[in-house]
Amino acid sequence: MSSMPYRPSQLGVSLIEVLVAILVFSVGLIGVAGLLVVSARSTHSAYLRSQVTFLAQGMADRMQANSMGVWMGDYNGAYPNAMRQDCARGCTPRQLAMHDKGAWSGQLKTFLPPDAQANISCESRGLANVPASDELGMRPPYGGSCTMTISWTEQGIGLAASDTNDGARQTFAWEFQP
Repeated sequence: MSSMPYRPSQLGVSLIEVLVAILVFSVGLIGVAGLLVVSARSTHSAYLRSQVTFLAQGMADRMQANSMGVWMGDYNGAYPNAMRQDCARGCTPRQLAMHDKGAWSGQLKTFLPPDAQANISCESRGLANVPASDELGMRPPYGGSCTMTISWTEQGIGLAASDTNDGARQTFAWEFQP
């Protein structure tokens, strides 16, 4: 019996296996990076929607505290750049509405994208036999209802490659009784 040293007949297979493993691992890492980008976009979108809901509820609470200002139409209009009224020594309902509008306009600029727009429109349906200046005629269910609309752009929401730069316009609309 002669003894011959063992020589594998397939030399270099290990190198090819390593290259294929690196290729599969790289494709997996690219997939994970894509998931991280989508996750970051979704998190930012959820943050903006939470802020819009928080801001809308805050303004509705302010309006509920000043029903005379609401039903006299002092809260109606768009809110891009409302001036803030100083109410340190007390305010009339109209001055309080100006203070609230200024504060809310500042919050919209702080917590939402720069192109955010808001609009409030209240429709009064007071009692026919109660004077409009009477507080009783201004309370729900007799006072009426208000519609609040907030719109903003969420960047990178679109599915197509061309939509990622433009962003998608989102709108929050709410009808409520202050």
